[in-house]
Amino acid sequence: MDNLLSFTTFIPAVAALILAVFLRGSDAASQRNAKWVAMFATTATFLVSLFILFEFDPSNTGFQFVEQGEWLLGLQYKMGVDGISVLFVMLTTFMMPLVIAASWNVDTRVKEYMIAFLLLETLMLGVFMALDLVLFYLFFEAGLIPMFLIIGIWGGADRIYASFKFFLYTFLGSVLMLVAMVAMFSDAGTTDIVQLLGHEFDSGTFSILGVQIVGGMQTLMFLAFFASFAVKMPMWPVHTWLPDAHVQAPTAGSVVLAAILLKMGGYGFLRFSLPMFPVGAEVLTPLVLWMSAIAIVYTSLVALVQEDMKKLIAYSSVAHMGFVTMGIFAANQQGVDGAIFQMVSHGFISGALFLCVGVIYDRMHTREIDAYGGLVNRMPAYAMIFMFFTMANVGLPGTSGFVGEFLTLMGTFQVNTWVAAVATTGVIFSAAYALWLYRRVVMGDLIKESLKSITDMTRREKLIFAPLVAMTLLLGIYPALVLDIIGPSVTALVNNYDTATAAAAAATPMVGN
Repeated sequence: MDNLLSFTTFIPAVAALILAVFLRGSDAASQRNAKWVAMFATTATFLVSLFILFEFDPSNTGFQFVEQGEWLLGLQYKMGVDGISVLFVMLTTFMMPLVIAASWNVDTRVKEYMIAFLLLETLMLGVFMALDLVLFYLFFEAGLIPMFLIIGIWGGADRIYASFKFFLYTFLGSVLMLVAMVAMFSDAGTTDIVQLLGHEFDSGTFSILGVQIVGGMQTLMFLAFFASFAVKMPMWPVHTWLPDAHVQAPTAGSVVLAAILLKMGGYGFLRFSLPMFPVGAEVLTPLVLWMSAIAIVYTSLVALVQEDMKKLIAYSSVAHMGFVTMGIFAANQQGVDGAIFQMVSHGFISGALFLCVGVIYDRMHTREIDAYGGLVNRMPAYAMIFMFFTMANVGLPGTSGFVGEFLTLMGTFQVNTWVAAVATTGVIFSAAYALWLYRRVVMGDLIKESLKSITDMTRREKLIFAPLVAMTLLLGIYPALVLDIIGPSVTALVNNYDTATAAAAAATPMVGN
């Protein structure tokens, strides 16, 4: 089918346009119609995206389903997917119907709420499919706007502060990336990502104000892209916007943020930083590895002292993203495989944990851990599902959480045993904060009067969790489902990285002369 990627990408945007133009009024019927249009659009997007997955050839390490043409002002419109990006497309389309279903109780400005999420889906899909620098940047930055509105309009008491902090952190980080993109165009004469992947940027050492820049332009451009992707991940120490954004965002906003938006940073490292600036990446790898290890331990310890459930899970997300960056910059097959697997797995598990918080928040309107206790006595189904995702978050063998962490640690161990050893302690800390949270919220006697009339999960809520449970178990038992798709593309990425860094190392003595 021609233009399959564009068709998939813009279904939600068309649905948003239909809502904006044709839906009038704010009565119950109009609100219900807005929800059903959004549900139909996101489900249709997922079903269409399945054609991409079924027709995708994992043995082909190049880009597939490529669409190319010109659009406004002569800029290039180019879309395509490879073994790395196709999984992020599927993760996005899989999660969005669940996000809409989780928003069924929203009763404030419902039409605008659904429009924001539909536009956000189109922009997120665009990021993972774009094969042009300008197109990628537009999708990457435009995605901030719907999320800014979602937090700022439908968020909690401090939503304005959180939304501006989210926007400023992520936008300012991307300014340097834009400068680097201009430099890339000046050097290579194209904004085509496929051509840029084959372009060799200067890696000769030079000095600025007496400071030797090892790796030359590659190091500078790597740092510029790193400024954007590290904030998006988010990496320590530029992670402070995430807990605030999570706490203030509505449940569906937190799910999208954790499951998909954070993955844009990791995807950026895999699409740009490693393949385009391999020498710069190698120069700064020790720094990134230690930043990742510190993030895992530090944010796990911070999670232990949280009193707000959402904030605890937000810090848990930062820790798990530490495993991702560690695996990516190990730059070997196991490390990169593990990083991608961890991102997909984290999408299901972290999204489900935020949904778990949303279930009891809808009933009690508080996220304070001390407000709960003994929920197992009134909510056995909830207790079972919460336990399942708690153990998956810890990395219990048999769940997808185990596979990703194990592979990233294996890959990192081959590169730096000390980093791997420090990061492994984070697994222990994650068990500490996750089980501590579960014990205080779910276990024990039901002594609080306010909880004695709380009801268990509804059929709708159980149906939302069912596919997440299925995918977490399936990937834990049969990880080849993901690894077979990404394997050849990762092998090509790692081989090209090794070849480029080896060639640069061989040329270094000549540069010195």
